[in-house]
Amino acid sequence: MSKEFHRDILRLDPEAEVQRIVEQMRHNIFDVLKRKGGVMGVSGGIDSAVVLAIAVQALSPERLVALLLPEMESSPDSARLGHAVCRQYGVTPLVEDATGALIGFGAYRRRDEAVRDIFPEYDSTYKLKITLPDGLMDGRTLNFFSATIVAPDGQETTKRLRPAQFRQIVAATNFKQRSRAALLYFHAELHDYAVIGTPQRNEHDQGFFVKYGDGAMDVKPIGHLYKSQVYQLAEHLNVLEEIRTRPPTSDTYSAGSTQEEFFFRLPFETMDLIWYGLDHDIPAAVVAVEMDLTEQQVQRVYDDILQKRRTTEYLRTPPL
Repeated sequence: MSKEFHRDILRLDPEAEVQRIVEQMRHNIFDVLKRKGGVMGVSGGIDSAVVLAIAVQALSPERLVALLLPEMESSPDSARLGHAVCRQYGVTPLVEDATGALIGFGAYRRRDEAVRDIFPEYDSTYKLKITLPDGLMDGRTLNFFSATIVAPDGQETTKRLRPAQFRQIVAATNFKQRSRAALLYFHAELHDYAVIGTPQRNEHDQGFFVKYGDGAMDVKPIGHLYKSQVYQLAEHLNVLEEIRTRPPTSDTYSAGSTQEEFFFRLPFETMDLIWYGLDHDIPAAVVAVEMDLTEQQVQRVYDDILQKRRTTEYLRTPPL
């Protein structure tokens, strides 16, 4: 493989890339899947905004159902920005609140049982978030998760999660993504439409998604793009500046955490370039020189990405 590497190697021709995705989306939905249109979730984040803008070009607003899928712990900003981006591209969204389904599944109850095992004082007046350690390039820190609770007075307390606690919190929280997927497929089947997914390469290849949750879709229009390339398309498509400058968040935990805090551990503009080097077998030393980093720092990122790929491979494995 080519060993070429420079800081602009991920630069796209945004206009040409959007047109290519538009044509591929039309072909996949109308010709391959034989569907009449598309259904997608709109979160107020950068990925769904870009996919919405492209889907409007590919299908027209009349053949697109945009769903806002809040639940009782969702950030009000997500709904506000979701409505705003739909207005921008001429789509009238439908709102499907998933709270009732999540209560029925016992999602909050099951999660909170595990949280109280760590923080006995935790109740509905507190907020919660899950994070990984920062400082990935500063040392060989392990990918262990910690829980942080935020008291009504704003005081934060953080403790490391044991494996059983982490598994129960994640398993219960994943009802959120799976409930949303069920609602997307209800509307898809109602209209004879396809479900349009919004994950990009970072989420899919590193396992930052829920199997049969936000990983459930019929077409994946930006799945080949690094997150930093999604931002390039967003600028070209004139996505609202507030969305383009808002730190990416999964909006899953009530206290709120960025995707960098929760999973990726690095800014996307740094991680994506290093990841490109890993994908193309470029030695860490070559990447380090171009990015003004040490070879050890780049190697730590290589190792972190490879570990995430290995431990999440089952998410990408189809039924056997």
